[in-house]
Formats: sequence, C-alpha cells, structure tokens
Amino acid sequence: MVQPQMSLHTAPPDGGWGWMVVAGCFLVTVCTRAVTRCISIFFVEFQTYFAQDYARTAWIHSIADCATMVCAPLGSFVSNHLSCQVGIMFGGLLAAAGLILSSFATSLEYLYLTLGALTGLGFALCYTPAIAMVGKYFQKRKALAYGIAMSGSGIGTFILAPVVQLLIEEYSWRGALLLLGGFALNLCVCGALMRPITLKEELIDSPRLLKQDYVPEAQKPGLKHSSTCSPLIEDCTHKSLCYCSRQEYSFFLMPDFIVLAVSFLFLAYGCSPPFVYLVPYALNAGVSHQEAAFLMSILGVIGIVGNITFGWLTDRRFLKKYRIMCYLLAVGLDGICCLILPFLRSFPMLIPFSVTFGYFDGAYVALIPVVTAEVVGTACLSSALGVVFFLHAVPYLVSPPIAGWLVDTTGSYTAAFLLSGFSMIFCSALLCFSKLVKKMKKPRQTLSETNNDSKQQIWTNGEGAYSVTGVRDQKDV
Repeated sequence: MVQPQMSLHTAPPDGGWGWMVVAGCFLVTVCTRAVTRCISIFFVEFQTYFAQDYARTAWIHSIADCATMVCAPLGSFVSNHLSCQVGIMFGGLLAAAGLILSSFATSLEYLYLTLGALTGLGFALCYTPAIAMVGKYFQKRKALAYGIAMSGSGIGTFILAPVVQLLIEEYSWRGALLLLGGFALNLCVCGALMRPITLKEELIDSPRLLKQDYVPEAQKPGLKHSSTCSPLIEDCTHKSLCYCSRQEYSFFLMPDFIVLAVSFLFLAYGCSPPFVYLVPYALNAGVSHQEAAFLMSILGVIGIVGNITFGWLTDRRFLKKYRIMCYLLAVGLDGICCLILPFLRSFPMLIPFSVTFGYFDGAYVALIPVVTAEVVGTACLSSALGVVFFLHAVPYLVSPPIAGWLVDTTGSYTAAFLLSGFSMIFCSALLCFSKLVKKMKKPRQTLSETNNDSKQQIWTNGEGAYSVTGVRDQKDV
C-alpha cells in the first residue's frame, strides 16, 4: 500500500497549512461534541414515541459521550499506526452510519447500540487525532490554535441546537437523524485536511519512520535504528510490536504525567454537575424558564470567548512560560465559582456566575492539550490525549447521578455544588503542590551535581591525567 507523503520539519511550522488543520479540527469538534450535545434535543421525541421515562432515555446521551471518551485511546492507536487522515475518515463513516441507522430505530435498545455506541466510536476515532494534529503544527501559537479549534464545540452547539429543533418539526425525529448523518459525513472532508507532518523529535522517538521515503538518506545514520512497527509497511513481530507500544506509551513512567492524569479525574468530576443542574437550580430559586435557558446560553457564548482569548493571552511572551500556572488558575477559579453558586438565589446574581464560570471553563478546556503536550512532548501527544480523554469517561458518567443523589438526599443543591467545587480546587491544588515539590528538589539536585563534578574533575597535563579526589586522598594518607 502506498504511504501518504509526509513533510519533514525540524520544528512545528506555526502557520501555513497549519491554519487549515485548525479549521479541520474546528469542524471536527462541531461534528462530534456539538452533535453529541444536540442528542438531548431528541429526548422528548424518544420518550413520546417509545413511551419510556427520562431515566432510560438519558442513557443514550451517556453511552454516546462515554463511548467517545472510552474509545479515545483507540483513536490514537489507529492514527499512530495507519494515519490521522485514515482514522478521521473511517470514524466519520462510522458516525454517519450510526446516525443514519438510528433513523430506523424500533426500540431504545436499538438506539443504545446505534446512536450511543456506534456513533460514539466513530466520534472517538475523529476527536483525539484531530486535536493531536494541531499540536504537531503549532508551538509558539499553540494555545491560540487550540482555543480556536476547541471553540467549535460551543459555536456548533449554539448554531446546531435551533437547527436540529427546526429539522425535528419539519421532518420528524427520523428525518432529523438522517440529515444529521449526512452532516457527519463532513468528518471525511475534515480528515482530508489533516496533511501528515513529521517532526525531527518524532523520528528520533519512532524508529519505524526511518524506512519511509520522506526521510532524507543523510539524516538516517544519525538516528536510532530498530524494527518497523507499522502494519502497512511490513509484518510486525511480537517483539517489535511490544517495543512500539512501550515507546508510544512511555509517558506512563513520567511522574508528572501520573499526577496530571489523577488531577484530570477530579477535574472531569467537578466540571459536569454545574452544566447539568444549573437550570434546575435556577428554576428552584424562582427564576423563569426563559431566564434559566438564557443562563445556559451565556455559559456557551462566554465559553467560546474564553477558548479564544485565553489561548491568545497565554501565547504572549510574558505568559508563555506560565501556561500551566494559567491552567491551574482557571480550574481553581471555576471551583470557587461552584462554591459560591449555592448563595446566589436570583437571576441578576446568577448572571455573573454564568459569565465567570463559562469564561474560565472555556479557558482551561483550550489549555488541556497544551498542558499535556508540555508534559509528554509532541511525539507522544496523540497517545497521551487518548489516555487523557479516556480518564474523563467514568467521571462524566457517574458525576451527574451522584449529584442527583445528593440533591434527593439533602433536599437542596448545596452539597452537589460544593462537592463539584472542592473537586476542581483539589485538581488545581494537586498540580500546584506537585510543581512546588519539583521546584524544591531541583536546587538540591543542582547542588549535588555541582559537588560531584568538582570532586571528579580531571586535570590533564601532558600525557598524564590526575584526579582531584585521588590527590586529596594521597595527602590524607
């Protein structure tokens, strides 16, 4: 099979075709995350048609969202061993097939399989590789590029939600799902935009690329040689496959990544309940339905502003070195907003919450891939993002039911929002404590290395070499 031609770069180009990759990733987030959010619009139609309660119907959205995150490592694997273009195009076909088959549904169980599992699997094959590809094309403007790309989720939801409602009214829920399936085929176009690029860092870390035609012969001797891993190049032995897997997931041995991964579990738990229970809480506080819906619109629109502006800000020279600290600040402030929320009992008081929480939510979402890339490097970014999104799956699945149980048990939303806020603050505090410990250890290591170097210094005089340590020992004797 003919391999796609890849261009070799010593560093990310930070522009050029990279902006087309950003546009492709933006459309991928529209076709995946925005469409997933719009599935909830069909709930009333499903309840009426299949005569089922909300609890059973809501599992469709949970399965789709969970499948997208659980299968994220599979998306990284397909992208690494085939290509990003193949993975996204194949995922687009699966997602479109799931939506189209859902239009012929005869039961909720059928929708669990098609609209939930199959569509979620297709989205997983598209989402992670597209986000990883942006990281390969950008370094100096990485946060801004991710801010634009990730804003597709909010913008897509803002536009698609009324469009989907209109389609349901005009063509029924079956016709709307059929048209959404056709819309999801645009993922194949997005895949075509993901032009392969190879960085020098990847060539050193991935020896399997050395036998490709795009590697200049002059550069091959200076790089490590090993057996190839790609199944499209030659048959993989068990030994080479194990070696490749070890190389691709070597970041699991990094203490910084372990701490980051644990923090994501608390972040994913804390960020979900405010979106799910803000409207019920507002209605319980006496806010009208129109005003409660307006609060959610503010969250979505301000989140888009946070995606782009915070990404631009953290790309400035004076903040670029402190991207992780900016990420911690955004997560911590979102947690504080959740702690304050139970004390806001009117519409004018809830508007500042929606603005603040929405902005910092968009801010840290745009920085998640950036922070991950700074920890694991560009070569392992695709695999690392697959693991990161996988870690989001279980908290996304269990946090709304746990919050609902707290509301039922206590009779108020206070405990649910407090747990959410403390979870996000703990995420920020954990990473901050980790950085402080690392900073404290660094001077000690530097001092120890300096002492060792002075003791082991070698003086060369003519043909003889004398050790300072040896001379001192002789004098002592």
